Amino acid sequence: MTLQSFDPASGEIVWEGAVDGPAQCHAALERARAAAPHWARIPLEERLAAARRFAALLKEGLEPFARLISRETGKQLWESRGEVNAMIGKVEISIAAQAERAGMREQAMPFGRSVLRHRPHGVMAVLGPYNFPGHLPNGHIVPALIAGNVVVFKPSEETPAVGAHMAALWAEAGLPDGVFQIVQGRRETGAALIAGDIDGLLFTGSAQAGRAFRHAFADRPHVILALELGGNNPLVAWDGDPEAAASLVSHSAFITTGQRCSCARRLILPMGAEGDRMLDAVLAQAAMLPVGAWDEGEGFMGPLISAQAADRARGAVEALAAAGARILLPPASPRGDNRAFMGAAVLDVTGIAAPDEEIFAPVLQVIRVKDFDAAMAAANDTAFGLSAGLIAQDPALWDRFSAEIRAGVVNWNRPTTGAASAMPFGGLGESGNHRPSAAYAADYCAYPAASFEAPRIEGLPIPGMTP
Repeated sequence: MTLQSFDPASGEIVWEGAVDGPAQCHAALERARAAAPHWARIPLEERLAAARRFAALLKEGLEPFARLISRETGKQLWESRGEVNAMIGKVEISIAAQAERAGMREQAMPFGRSVLRHRPHGVMAVLGPYNFPGHLPNGHIVPALIAGNVVVFKPSEETPAVGAHMAALWAEAGLPDGVFQIVQGRRETGAALIAGDIDGLLFTGSAQAGRAFRHAFADRPHVILALELGGNNPLVAWDGDPEAAASLVSHSAFITTGQRCSCARRLILPMGAEGDRMLDAVLAQAAMLPVGAWDEGEGFMGPLISAQAADRARGAVEALAAAGARILLPPASPRGDNRAFMGAAVLDVTGIAAPDEEIFAPVLQVIRVKDFDAAMAAANDTAFGLSAGLIAQDPALWDRFSAEIRAGVVNWNRPTTGAASAMPFGGLGESGNHRPSAAYAADYCAYPAASFEAPRIEGLPIPGMTP
């Protein structure tokens, strides 16, 4: 079988190669298992040096790699450059996090010393997403490798070229054979990989897939799961300059063409004139957002990853309208000959039972509420808990919002997509399994081992026995 990826803006083939089946996945895991003990025993400084060589290679080839990301995802080139820079920065951030959260500490004791060490789990399977095909799996891979794990990586079937390029850079960085491997394919390849002999699954993707993994590993407690999933994220815009607020909404809901797990999906506004002014500004700006191909000059949005993904998003808009939602801004088709392109869409879902689902596209649902109590209730009315935001001038509202909101990433007068690799990134409920990534990836890439050590063998008194 053959796997192909395409530039969603042009339809041109970007990558073509063989699909790895169960036999190839099994062989990769066997090589990884054989390489694991040696890599774990290599001094930490040598592992860090390999990661730094990888970062140097990323920096040296930043522009062609960014262009490859844009070709395969359709993202604007400025955003792909930012993604590669984030991958570069991730190396030193991971090194610092490993020292802070998973390093070695010792304390003198009357009998000798107590020592805290952290040990690698062993063979880690990493499944990557298509929206940030370099940065997000990199956030698992780098801390896993420096902790002493070996990695078998399956990129998204939508972005195999980016994954292949990453594998080539790790090889050039001088990793020993078997320490980092890649398998290419669709869902069946991922299933074959995680059914094999692994010690951990590090996954970024949909909540639906996360639920399936939790069930699949219920009887494999020795396999550590780190699940970074989606969100039905709320943004409460309460007051302030409408134009400034609208720009925060655009960067929350429509950046990356809505294909970020931290994008705002629900905009909660007050009833009355204040909310009306805010909504008018949001609609005016959303209708004017520049949409174009990545190689046509700087724009704000590109196509979705595929025409099929855009069709699913349009179907979700139609379903909401059929359920009673009012379409305030319909999803335009900027390129009628290419269904992958889709403009921002805004719907008023106040008073209807909108599904608690993530629409992974530039689709924003507006909910109007009578007071801030109702705003908090609406914001928390979700099984997800990844990202949330508040636009308001009153610090007291922020104090309440930050204390009561159920989300792992919370922003005040900033986009919901605001995040930093030096901070934890993850969510509650359907958004994860309490193993946040970014700086906290060090926690799930190694386990603590406490030891109590005496330099000499000395007998201990036995109560009730004469010496």
